[in-house]
Order: sequence, then C-alpha cells, then structure tokens
Amino acid sequence: MKVMHLTSSRFFGGPERQMLGLAEALQPEAETVFASFSEGGLNKDFLAKVHEAGFVSCSLERDTPKLLAAKKEVAALIKQHDVNLLLCHGYKAVTVGWFAARKVGIPVIAVSRGWTAENWKIRIYERLDRFMLRKMERVVCVSHGQADRVKRAGVRPERIEVIHNAIDMNRFSAPDPACREKLVRRFPPSVRSHIRFLVGAAGRLSPEKGFDILVEAARTVIQHHPDVGFLLFGEGALRESLQSQIDQASLKDHFQLAGYTDELDQLMPCLDLFVQSSYTEGLPNVLLEATAAGTPIVATQVGGTPEVVQPGEACLLLEPGCSRQLADCIQQIKTKSDNETLPTITADQLQEKFSFSTQREAYLKMFRSMLGNGHNL
Repeated sequence: MKVMHLTSSRFFGGPERQMLGLAEALQPEAETVFASFSEGGLNKDFLAKVHEAGFVSCSLERDTPKLLAAKKEVAALIKQHDVNLLLCHGYKAVTVGWFAARKVGIPVIAVSRGWTAENWKIRIYERLDRFMLRKMERVVCVSHGQADRVKRAGVRPERIEVIHNAIDMNRFSAPDPACREKLVRRFPPSVRSHIRFLVGAAGRLSPEKGFDILVEAARTVIQHHPDVGFLLFGEGALRESLQSQIDQASLKDHFQLAGYTDELDQLMPCLDLFVQSSYTEGLPNVLLEATAAGTPIVATQVGGTPEVVQPGEACLLLEPGCSRQLADCIQQIKTKSDNETLPTITADQLQEKFSFSTQREAYLKMFRSMLGNGHNL
C-alpha cells in the first residue's frame, strides 16, 4: 500500500523529522510519498532530506491563494502514485487534502500537533483547522493533552487516535565531548572561563514559547549564580524584542540568542539543563531529545509535556508564565547537579513509549481499521 504525507514545510524541523522517521519505520509494509506546498521555495530543505532518504518527493506548483487549483494538483498526484491513504499536516494541508481525497475516493487522516494562537492571522487559520478536523475520518493527536483540545473543538471521540511523537535513540548514542567547547565559545571571551553550567532552550521565537519569561528568570539566576550561561536556539519574529530585553537586563554576556541550528542532536548531551517555558504545546520533540540525551529538564506542564517529563530529581514541572518559579526550578537543578549526578529516564523506558517501532504499530493498526483486509499490511 502507499501513504502520502501532505504538508506545508518551511524548514526541516520536528514535524518533518517525525514524518520521515515514520516513513522509514513503515517499510516494507507501506511505501510513502511526500508532497509539500512550495512556501516560496522554503520547502526545498525538507524535500531534499526526503530525497536523500530514498522517498518520492513532490513540490506543489499551486499554493496560496490558488488552493482550489492545489486541490486538483493533489488529487492528480494521488492518482499518479496510486496512493491509498492521505495524511495531512497543518491547516492548509488539512483543507486542501480533504477535498482532494474526496475527489479521488480515498481515506484522509489529519495529524494534529497543537495550536499556537501566535497572531490574528494564525488564529484565523487555526479556526479553519478546527473546523476541518471535524470532517476528517481520523485525527491523530500527538498527545492526550492535544486530544482533549481536539475533542473540545468538536471532533467526535471515536475518530481520534493518540499516537505519540517518536525519537531515534541512536542519534544520541555517541555524544561528542568537543561540542561542550563549541557551546561555551558562543559566549564573549570575557566570561567563557567562568561559565560552568549551561542552560539551553530551543524553539521558534514566538509568543507562545514564553521565552520572555525565560529571560526574566535568567536575570534572577545570574544574580545568584554568575557561572550560569543561557543559550536559546531558534529564529522568529520576536528576536529583536528578546535581544532588547536581554540587553536591558544586562544579560548580553550570559544569555545568547544562538540562532537556528541543525546540530541540536550533538549539542543537547553537552547541556547541563534544558528548559521549556511554553504556554502551549502538543508534544515537544525537543523534550524527547533532551530525555534521550540524558539532559535534566525544567518544563511547563502544558499539552503533552507531562506525558514525556516525569517529575523527579532531574526533571521539574511548573505552571507557565511565572519567571520567579522558573528561576527557582533552574537554581534547584543547578544546586543539585553541583553536588551529585542526577538520574534521568533510562533508554528502555523511553523506547517503550516513544520509539518509532511503537509509533509504526499504532499507525498500521489504524490503517488496517480504515482499509479493511483488502491490503497487504
């Protein structure tokens, strides 16, 4: 059988990694084809990765505002590649994909990762997404937290499947000690020799990530622990305002906006703590990565985060929006790690729930229920 992923990719990030990992795990039971809206050519990074992995990749010629024409293009691709199931990621893919799948008569599935309400335009798109999810034959939610939100949006419970994001543990099997020095060198020469404890964060620089709260917390932490350095990986609309906040708080030596990196796999094991300060999440891939890397975590208990992070000596959960509590949690982990090695989740525990083999079986079970016994699964 053949499965098509329809998405709107602007770079190779967490969702794209999940799609590609699933495609590799489904072999040989299912072949996978990828189609992406062009996004002004920004989809090239993702489709290049798809091609490298040996899968068929298609860049759609039609994009916003020509979505009716895109519907016909997607339908033609489904026929051309003899696709049996269509998986849609994001409001644009969900909307166009539903019409295209109906046109050719195949089942359609939406994958719901979360909503950000980042700005008024995004809120309109997400409202459209909620409406279209009600029409889907299945909606895969990446966490139970997201499933609850999808139910509240009006999707019938029997159409909802919870299938967690997955992580490839092999990506973290051989950390490079030289990466620690690479991280430290991101700080000005005047403070490098004093940095003893590295705190990392990563994500799109947008309001829902709560990075302004992290900067506020960092000011408190540095006052008591000047040997701490903060690194925030990512790009986005709030870069200038966050840099201004950092400068005004006199943190420019200790808090670095490190930009986007595709080396987070190598860098994560060299951090002393990973922080997630979000107001909303689906199921954060970066927390799976931090857990796999054995890095202690401080995170807000939103969305699917509590399904990944189990509170303990090396992992703390808190409510979003409180810089004082975030600073206290960072300092608590820092003080403990100064005196002892903190235990983290084992690889076996992570593999049992968040492996691609577990994800694969869940998807195959869903495919069987949708297609019946007429396909060789």
